[in-house]
Amino acid sequence: DLELQCDGNRSGHLQNGELGEWAGAPVNEDVVRIIAAQLAEIGDQLDKEIQARVVNDLVQHFLNENLSIEEITVHMSRVVRELAQAIPSDMEQEKAMLVLAMLLTKKIVNTVPSLLHRAFDITVDFMNQQLHNYVVEMVSAVSL
Repeated sequence: DLELQCDGNRSGHLQNGELGEWAGAPVNEDVVRIIAAQLAEIGDQLDKEIQARVVNDLVQHFLNENLSIEEITVHMSRVVRELAQAIPSDMEQEKAMLVLAMLLTKKIVNTVPSLLHRAFDITVDFMNQQLHNYVVEMVSAVSL
């Protein structure tokens, strides 16, 4: 019920004045805003690196109803990993992959808005499979 927008703002309903719990631990709203702002800044830098043909290829996979969510997630994972290899080595690989996944999702939805639900579900699935521990560690590190 609660959404975090890419600019660090939130929409939706608060639960008891807090963001609720994520991964079993209370989530500090200020920490989430800081992380979101950092990811948005990185996303702006990486946005120029993603070529239209990469996005169009992903769009075709998302539109292909013969492909399962798992198959599309595997393809998206491959694309994210390939793009992440071109990122300077001073950036954490996991952070780059997280930002790239969100950026690709945004570009897919901007290209074909009707894919919003499917793109969101697949991106969340990808992040849960590939980056869940990293996100938990990132939130824990900032809140210390």
